Amino acid sequence: MIIEIKYKKLICDIGKRVYEKGFVAANDGNISVRIGEDEFLITPTNVSKGFLTPDMIIKVDSEGNVIEGDYTPTSEMKMHLLVYRERSDEHAVLHVHPPYATAFATEGIPLDQAIMPESVVSLGTIPLAQYGTPSTDEVPKAVKTHVHNHQGVLLENHGALTWGKNLENAYYLMESLEFTAKINWISRLLKGDRELSKENVAKLIDLKTMMGLEGVSPKGVDVPEGTHAKKVTSVNEQTLSKRDIDLIVDRVTTSVLNALNK
Repeated sequence: MIIEIKYKKLICDIGKRVYEKGFVAANDGNISVRIGEDEFLITPTNVSKGFLTPDMIIKVDSEGNVIEGDYTPTSEMKMHLLVYRERSDEHAVLHVHPPYATAFATEGIPLDQAIMPESVVSLGTIPLAQYGTPSTDEVPKAVKTHVHNHQGVLLENHGALTWGKNLENAYYLMESLEFTAKINWISRLLKGDRELSKENVAKLIDLKTMMGLEGVSPKGVDVPEGTHAKKVTSVNEQTLSKRDIDLIVDRVTTSVLNALNK
């Protein structure tokens, strides 16, 4: 019971964060967390995520049946439960409408370019899940196509969805997703959305392995064959060196300044 109260308070905290960041408006968005083999806490429908209270959070089972709570679960519960069924290693799901990411989703453009080193390491690529009518089985079906190979998706004309090891992880993945979308958007305006080379992407993936970072490797990123299976044997040879990082930063800075001076 104490654990449930803790998770309910954390859901409320995450709700306040996404509301204050402008990732949702009015009653948009939904949040859930796995608390047992067949028990989940999820946000209610028609309630602002910025003003949630612990008593509003509902407990449901894997079939969507309400176990405890006086409110009605979000109408988009099906896509949350789909993630939990397909990914037993994930324990939290977040769906919101961050403006830049949602703009890409509306235009049908996935975030599948390796532009920023941080995004390659922490987020991987974010594909586009085909449009489905909200609250129907069409959305879970579209998400299922990508759930095993990624940490999130853009929902065509609908927003974004991330899943993680815990609520904080799912939230920070969404923050990274939106930041990546924003940088991508600005880069396109500057005509500078150049991708990292295959070799540098390979180094980043090996760096991720060396650091023991959990999560799915970035799918859809063009890397040399065998990179994912390669064991790191030398930090200097197989990972991104300080000089590599400095060169990347210098290249990006020069590109932006040149574009501004044109």
